[in-house]
Amino acid sequence: MKGTWGWRLEGHHLALNFTVKDGSLFRSTPCFFGSNPGEIRQGPRTGIRPLSAEEDLGRALAKSLNDDQWKKALIQETAFKDILTEAKRQVSPLTPDGLSDADLTADQKAQLQTLLKEHLFRIRPEVADAAWQEILAGGPIHFAWAGSREPNQGHYYRIQGKSFVVEYDNTQNNANHVHTAWRDFDSDFGLDLLSEHLKTAHQPVK
Repeated sequence: MKGTWGWRLEGHHLALNFTVKDGSLFRSTPCFFGSNPGEIRQGPRTGIRPLSAEEDLGRALAKSLNDDQWKKALIQETAFKDILTEAKRQVSPLTPDGLSDADLTADQKAQLQTLLKEHLFRIRPEVADAAWQEILAGGPIHFAWAGSREPNQGHYYRIQGKSFVVEYDNTQNNANHVHTAWRDFDSDFGLDLLSEHLKTAHQPVK
């Protein structure tokens, strides 16, 4: 199928957006997953945690940091009340950006990549892998944390590279309400394709 088009699925704790160009998936952002509760604590499904890997991997990385690394990674003592990108139509890099992967050990860098893949590989593997290769070629990746590193206490982290930002926040309902988002600085909703189209097909009349 030729041409560019997109589709989206919107729910209270799920928002998926896909842009297709000439029959191939071009981008799958913004991508939002949430869970309330983050952990079911009563009833027959007690113990189920829909976004458990995103939390556990993030905390494990944060706890692995030494004092010097932690000083760079911790951007705020108190966790933010929600993800900072919210439902904005377009987002820019967030500051401060935290700890660069250049300051991580080999094991910590592998932990960071595992965490990042947990967020990315929710989409079809061949599409996610193409995005993953772009990320690896895009320069430093930063990890930032806000709030406590202990379970059941408010916490927030983000992973940010040249072209993207991932946010995770768990503060609401006594730190039992999770929001996660993947945003692309240039390509959310296929914006770079739209920009290209506007430049070539809608030049102002002189």
